[in-house]
Formats: sequence, structure tokens, C-alpha cells
Amino acid sequence: MTQPKNPAPRSRSLSLALALQLGLAAASVAAPGAALAQPRNYSIPAGPLGPALTRFAQEAGVSMALDARRAANLRSPGLSGSHGVEEGFALLLQGTGYAAEKTGVGYRLVPVAPQAGASTSGVPAALVAASAATPPAAAATGDAPVFSPRASLEEVTVSASRSNMEAAKAPQTVQILDKEEIEQQLAISSNSSDALSNLIPSYSPSRGKMNGSGETLRGRTPLILIDGVPQSNPIRPTGREAHTIDFSMLERIEVIQGANAINGLGATGGTINLITRRPEKGSFNQHLDVQTTMPTSRIGGDTMGYKTTYRADGRFDKLDYLFGFSFEDQGLYRDAKGRAIGADNTQGDLMDSRSHDFLGKIGYWLDANQRLQFSMNRYRIKSKASYTGVAGDRERGIPTTSVEATPPGTPPWNDVWTTSASYNHYDLGGMELSAMVFHQKFEALFGADNSSTFQDTRIARNGTLYDQSRASSSKTGSKVSLTKSDLFDSRLKITGGFDTLFDSGEQDLYTTGRTYVPPSKYRNLSLFTQAEFKLLDTLTLHGGVRKEIADLEVDSYRTLARYNRVAVQGGKLKFNKTLFNTGLVFEPVKDLNLYTSYSEGFGMPDVGRVLRAINIPGQSIDNLSTLAPIVTQSVEVGGRYKRGDWDFDASYFRSASDYGARVVRVGDAFMTAREKNRIEGIDVGAGYRLNRAHRFKVSYSRTKGRYDSDDNGSLDTTLDGLNVSPDRLIATWSADWNDRLSSFLQVQHAFSRRFDDPQKNFKGYALVDVSLRYKLPKGSVRLAVSNLFNRNYITYYSQSALVEPLRYFAGRGRTLTLGYSVDF
Repeated sequence: MTQPKNPAPRSRSLSLALALQLGLAAASVAAPGAALAQPRNYSIPAGPLGPALTRFAQEAGVSMALDARRAANLRSPGLSGSHGVEEGFALLLQGTGYAAEKTGVGYRLVPVAPQAGASTSGVPAALVAASAATPPAAAATGDAPVFSPRASLEEVTVSASRSNMEAAKAPQTVQILDKEEIEQQLAISSNSSDALSNLIPSYSPSRGKMNGSGETLRGRTPLILIDGVPQSNPIRPTGREAHTIDFSMLERIEVIQGANAINGLGATGGTINLITRRPEKGSFNQHLDVQTTMPTSRIGGDTMGYKTTYRADGRFDKLDYLFGFSFEDQGLYRDAKGRAIGADNTQGDLMDSRSHDFLGKIGYWLDANQRLQFSMNRYRIKSKASYTGVAGDRERGIPTTSVEATPPGTPPWNDVWTTSASYNHYDLGGMELSAMVFHQKFEALFGADNSSTFQDTRIARNGTLYDQSRASSSKTGSKVSLTKSDLFDSRLKITGGFDTLFDSGEQDLYTTGRTYVPPSKYRNLSLFTQAEFKLLDTLTLHGGVRKEIADLEVDSYRTLARYNRVAVQGGKLKFNKTLFNTGLVFEPVKDLNLYTSYSEGFGMPDVGRVLRAINIPGQSIDNLSTLAPIVTQSVEVGGRYKRGDWDFDASYFRSASDYGARVVRVGDAFMTAREKNRIEGIDVGAGYRLNRAHRFKVSYSRTKGRYDSDDNGSLDTTLDGLNVSPDRLIATWSADWNDRLSSFLQVQHAFSRRFDDPQKNFKGYALVDVSLRYKLPKGSVRLAVSNLFNRNYITYYSQSALVEPLRYFAGRGRTLTLGYSVDF
């Protein structure tokens, strides 16, 4: 979890822009004036201004963001006794010439001119400055102003950047998706892939299944993290990475688009860092949320879905804690014509499943500059196995459906444990230290089938053997970084550090106990340094280098009968790669940033797909060139503008790999092809706030890619829907009709696209979703309608990723979700 930082006067770095998370904006809107009306006791010692402010913000449960340079060499007199939020800020800032100004996401530090008649203590002046930041209409009514869900990016830092880079000054496309945006999506659909796809236009449309293979970011695989802990399994991808936590546990989502290596292996398409919720102010807070989902036709007990979420959190002086639990039971899905949607019995399905998630976090301030935190997340989803898929007919446009029957084998599941311990020191000799150790245990069971891959006449007659694969992995690692931010008169910030990763895994056949992918171990040590240098007041240079020192060790094994039962000699491969990134950000006029960047990502091919398909005798791991790493070069140029009620951003990107990896279908198995490839596209977004109550936003993404199919150096073939997403347009309208009623409207259109294989041509479709929320005297109710106009369509994956009658899935028809939530 990203916590409010406590930087030292000279380390202010990370911190201070830092702070904090957009998340508490929603809380401040829901409870206007509560912070001022409910004082609490504080004991913050006198000392450097930065740590004092961020410690206060953390204890008060509000967001605080400021430019590190503003806190340089300033000291605070400290704070003791019972105070409200604005009074507390005022006392901490007295004599500094600064005040805490209220914004859409919390508070920020702003200079104030001396005012006639102001008290020499500075308190009245600061309070006047703070209250002046509140729009007159809000002050007159006593209501908190309504703010944009995506408020001032310049106040938000990106923890996934490892140097807490300011989002608005990043040399690449960065999205900060806050709690309100996440909750808007979860009101419509509880599927995490749906949320990512709707919030990130360059993310592929959701498959709506437990398996998300083919869901890419800018045409490549993203690295998914939870509070910085990698959830992706790049050595043996399973497609289940987006289903390792319930998104109701999230505070915000940080998205860094484009290949990068700053967080290690796997981010060839970008990084998606899922930041878990943090405790609210108060010693014991509780939150309860219940909801039910149903189709609008052919409603029955088998089609109903139910979800419950409970959280308890609080703060005691130096200690803070959070515990959350969610449970969901999903029923049968129906398409727009009332037909049962096909169950994916092999890859796993969200339909007809049960899931639960438990999140626990405990944090403790050792002193004003040191903090410890421990966290654990356990997520499990398992099919109820009540339905079996019935193949559709692509030529006649008949989708795969389901019948009530128990499929063979053990129902598919996803089971993930993620634990971490972090330590931060915000004034270690004028620097900031961040250290974390983590462990993740992952297991994914796939459904049983009688594919030719699993057949072995030594066990059963050909075509009669049903088996199922199970992928398991265990990751242990660490991340350490040290930042110095006040070099050369605070114009230079440098972050250096190292990461370790020890990843072991295998894939077996669950029913017969056969080896499918042999046990393997991946060990990695990475050294990195990242720097920001302000060449001019309007021009900032970014740059960094990362050294990857890794090896992959694989045991000797024998392949399945399908691959001739050949013996493969185990061995070890060593990889040493040096990866670079550089970028420039130019601010020719206030509120306009132009940027360009080059970065390299480091990944591995799907080791499992390579190893399990070896069918030529005499092979040795030491000589397998197909296991060579994937290095992706990414170039981007773009700009962002925000002034008043308008914000706009646009970028062009291109990523290329001389020896990339592409998933291909061979018979009834998926293999890996190593080829040269290139992907390019554009992202454009615009937002406009009509007034305090109405906010409009539109985003467009276009992605296309080609690869070298015959190894002659020419990119001659178009990448299909398994590798790139369609061109997409997403428009939203958020409205607050009064202090009780709010609404959200979302329209998304996926444009048609032609591929080299005409069977994979995509017809396109448009979907409309809407939700309403009404505040009651206690709690609030919500009503959401997904696929409002009941559009009948076939999913993008089913149309364009593969040609298979059993996976010709229709999208979900219109559904109605009714929910109630209460804080107490």
C-alpha cells in the first residue's frame, strides 16, 4: 500500500508530492466538513516541514500533496492537542509563508501573501487561505464541492515508477484511476477485467472468463502488481493474473503504459499497479456492502448473483490497520436473446462460480521518520461446475451455449496468497529509503478435457482419457530503493536500488500425475538507477539504466506421449541484459506538458509452452534458443494539457522486438512463435467539467501490429485479436444532480477490423451502461444497468483471437444490479 510519505527536509522527494492517494476524495465529498467538525488528538514533534505535514495527513485521513522544493529547509513548530484538519494544517504551517489549500483530492501546499490584520501567529491567515480555496457556492451551502474523479494530475505521484514520479510530469502516458472510478465500474460489473478494459481504452476488451489470455495493454502483456508485489507469472503465464484480488479492496490503480523494466520482468506492455485501500481516520470504522445481479429476462434462481463486502479499519496514534473480506456467488449468464452463455469448462469461467477475498494490513510508525507495514491478501475463485458448454456455429452466427450438466474432472480454480512486509525511512542521512520483501504462492487448476495433448494409450484407449493441467508457482523477492532529491539546488533527484526475485514453478496433469511442464527455477538480481534533472525551469530530463542478471534452471524430464515421450536434458540458461530508458518533458506554457521517451522492457517467452512441446530427441535446455529473453523497445511522444474545466492528452507510441513471442494455435494446443514484431498506435483523451455537477470525458485508442511470418526480416503479416485490441472509443458522463442523487453513463464502441485470416474479421459492437446512486439518511443505494439496450454480440476474443466452435461466446445481455452500502 502506498502510504503518505514522511520525507526529510532534504529528502522531500518522493514524499511530498506524495502523498497521497486520490482515494480519500470520495470520503471528503461524502462527509462534507466532517474533518473540521470532529477534532482529534495529535502529537507531532517540531521538525522538518515535509515529515510533519505528511504524518499529520496520514493520521487525519486526508490527502496532502506538495512540490518537494517548497518544503526545502522549512521547519514546523509541531502540533499537540485536539484540532480539526484545517486548524491542524494552519498550526503546522505557521511562520512558513505557506497554507494548505483544499483541492478535489485533499490538500496541497500553496504560498500565501501576508494579509492585513492577520494574526502574527499565522493561524487566522492560514485558515483564511484554506477557506478561500473552497468555492463560494460550497461555502454558502455548507456542502463540500463536487470534484472530478480525475482531479489534478499534477498532485498525484506514481509509486509504480519507483521514484514517485509526478503523474503530470511523466515522460510517458500515465493514468491514475481513483476509488470513485473503480466503484463506478464495480457497480456495473464485478469482473476485474471489465473494469480494466472500461477504464483503460488501450486494454483489450474483457473475455468475461476466469482466463484472460489475449487481454493485452497496447498489444503486449502488462505486469500486474498489488502494492508493488508482482502478480503476473511471466515464466508460466496462465492468463489468470487479473483475478488475484477483488477490486472492491482497491484504493486506486496506477497505469504506466508502454514497455518498461523499472519493476522487473514482464512489463512489455506496461505496468498496472493495484493499490489496496488504506485505513480511514478514526479508531474503528466499518463498511458493509451488499448487492445482487440478475438478467432482465428469464430470471430465475440459477441466474442470480450475490456479493457481500465488509471492511473494518482504524488508526491508534502510531498504529493503523485494515481488514477486509468479500464473498461472491455468481449464477448463470444469459445473452441478449436469453440463451445461456457458453461455459468455458477448460480455461475456467466467472459464470457459475464462487469467490472470496481476505485482505489484512497493519502499519506502525516507529518514529516521525520510520514506518513498518505488513500485508496479506488471500484470493480464491472456483467454478461450481453446474453447466457444460455446447459448441456453437460460427458460419450461422450461433454462439456457444450451456446445458445443465456436470463437466468431467475437478472444477477449475484460482488460488493466490500474497504477503509482504515494507519499511520506509524518510530521513536516512537526507535520503529516503524504501524496502520491501514479498512472497506469493499461486495455483491455477484448469478444467478436464480429452484433447489429443493429454492422450496416452499406455493409460487409456485413445480419445477416452480426460485430464486437466495445474500450474503452480512460488515467488519470493525484495525491492530496495534509496532516493536523494535535493542535489544541485534541488534540480536533480536520483533513485538507486536493487531487486531480487526467486521464482519456482511447474505444471502437472492433475488427474494422472504426469509432468506437463517440468519444475523450473528462475533467479534474478537487478541493479538500477533512475534520475530526474531539471535542465531548465521548463525542461526536465529523465533517464535510467537497469542491469538484469538472471538464470533459468530446468530439471530433466520426459515429454508427453503427444510429443513422442522424448527425454529432455535439464540445464541452466544465464541472461545478462542492460536496459535503458530516457525521456524529456517540456512545459512551454503553464498547464501544457509535451514529452517524448524511449524505454526498454524485459520479458521471458512462455517457458511452459516451449518446454512441453519439445518432440525431437536429444534436446538440452542449455541449447534452447527459443528460451532467450524478449527485449522490447518502446518509443512514445505526446502531450497533456489541463486548465480550468478542460483537460486533454494525446500520445503516439511504437514498440518493437527483434525476437518477440506470439501465441499461436497448433491443433488443439497453444504454442509460442518467436518472431520479429512491431506494434504502434495512438491514445487520445479529453475531459470537460460543464459545472460543479457535470463532468464529460471521451477517450480513443487505436492499436495495430505486424510480425515477420517467414523470418526474412519483413513485417508481412497482421497480428490478430489474440495479440492486439480493436480500436475503441469510450465516453462517460458523471453527474451529481443534488447532494443525494448522482448518476454515471458510459458508452463504449469497439470498431470493426479486418485481419489476414477472414475468419477472424471483427464486426464491432457498441455497449451502453448506466448507474444511479442515492444517499439515504444511513448509507446509500445504487442501481446499475449493464448493456442497457440489450445488444446481442459476440466477444472480441471469440471473433478475432481464434476460430473454435466451443469458444464462440456471446457477450452478456442486459443485467440489473441493485446494491446497498453503509459506513458505521
